[in-house]
Amino acid sequence: MNINKIQIGDKKVFPFTIPSGIITTESSSIESIANKIEEIGILTTKSIGPESRKGNREPILAQYYPGCFINAVGLTNPGAKKFAENISKISFPKDKFLLASIFGKDTWEFVYVAQTLEDLVDGFELNLSCPHAKGYGMQLGQDLDIVYKITKMITSRTKKPVFAKLTPNVNNIVDIANSAINAGAYGITAINTVGPKYWSVDGNPILTNNVGGISGRGILPFGLSAIKDITQKLGNIPIIGMGGIASARDIKEYASAGASYFGVGSALAGMDEKEINIYFKTLVKDLQEDTNNAENLLKLVDMEYKKFKVADKIDLACNFKIIKTNNSLMSEPGQFIFAFIPGLGEKPFSILDDEPLALGVLERGDFTNKLNSLNKGDAIYIRGPYGKNIGMPSNLDITLVGGGCGLAGLYLFAKKLHEKNKITTLLAAKDKDHIPYLKEFEIYSKVYVATEDGSLGTKGLITDLFKKADIYSNCYFFNCGPKSMIDAVLPLELNISRSNVIYSSMDYMTRCGVGICGSCADKSGLRTCVEGPFMSY
Repeated sequence: MNINKIQIGDKKVFPFTIPSGIITTESSSIESIANKIEEIGILTTKSIGPESRKGNREPILAQYYPGCFINAVGLTNPGAKKFAENISKISFPKDKFLLASIFGKDTWEFVYVAQTLEDLVDGFELNLSCPHAKGYGMQLGQDLDIVYKITKMITSRTKKPVFAKLTPNVNNIVDIANSAINAGAYGITAINTVGPKYWSVDGNPILTNNVGGISGRGILPFGLSAIKDITQKLGNIPIIGMGGIASARDIKEYASAGASYFGVGSALAGMDEKEINIYFKTLVKDLQEDTNNAENLLKLVDMEYKKFKVADKIDLACNFKIIKTNNSLMSEPGQFIFAFIPGLGEKPFSILDDEPLALGVLERGDFTNKLNSLNKGDAIYIRGPYGKNIGMPSNLDITLVGGGCGLAGLYLFAKKLHEKNKITTLLAAKDKDHIPYLKEFEIYSKVYVATEDGSLGTKGLITDLFKKADIYSNCYFFNCGPKSMIDAVLPLELNISRSNVIYSSMDYMTRCGVGICGSCADKSGLRTCVEGPFMSY
């Protein structure tokens, strides 16, 4: 099967995209993927609505079988005006096609979003298929007349290609596709997720939405069946085919069914940007040479929840506790986990210690308040660990720099690297009660402490410790803390060492941990959950 650039609107592009809501959900990640991965010719945005939406609380994604996922993100987006502002600032290649996924609860909301983005994008994908947002998506896309009216209203106001994204959760998908085409749609996107469905752990629903859409390998037959039915009735129309695609074999089947372009989404779970690049290059080579090597590049991601119990709770301050569990979780320095409390949600935490698993919990809201109120013997669910192992060489001078709750992300570096390296640790917090594991840090490293109130160590900030500590030239730095702290120490560190051995972990909120949701993309477009969290800038 030859893979060449093909027409979409007034552009010729490679026929691959990543479906809406996966990886390229931030403008920075759209820019990065568009400029670095040649084979992805169509960049599909997350679904954008008229106003910002926070979406659902975490968990928003679970894996019920390897390569098979259930999700309920809840149409999280910044709103049309803010997204337009963000996308206007990126450098987007002229030989790529920017497809804006849009949604609304009625015709005029669709029109408003389309008009707001008209001058910034190459085409529109109408989300008529989201299965888990009340009043949107699938609830509109199941009605022939509504699909016609929305599509007609958009196509009458733009000359750019319009795709209608359809749900498989109907008995008349051919009629719905026909309604969209009759209303002027350029083509069809098929399919969105199957469902909504339910998944649980120990009888407790995992998703805070209780139910969600099914994606990944398990929905491959649904996608193929839908596209085959559509093309048999409507003939050769442009179709973006998606649903379970993971290999060249899958793409050939979608092409045989009638798809012109191909969306690869859930199969990219766990891959960093370089791995995605290699995957797509291999995929194209497979299609040209009739091989199937890209399938060997797929990653197994662990999203299983393991039941732990609280073994001890150390009250350091009124809002800061150390939760020790009854089991170990072998981890590498810098990795993190998700803690899950059924009915309340989940949040990511740095691993303070791994034998046994210990977390430093600073209270910030309902979840962390509840976590810190657990008693000995209470259950907590853990998934992970996530994040990259940096792979440190030996015989190095290493300086650990931590501020605030970032201190919890550094202890494993001291514990696991001290035997073959010389460790210096700089710790800072507002007072002595917010310095965890101080005695443990002192076992493995030379420690310098600063507190804002002077209750321990130097009175001042983390930057004041650079004047007192013995820091060696060209040492490795590991920074963990708020962005303001990292911004303050980086200039000092660059006077001492090289940028490629200075690693920082900033507080970008990851919601899935396996790279799918894209919410933790930094300003360069890299997703910190799979590229980091400790990254050299």
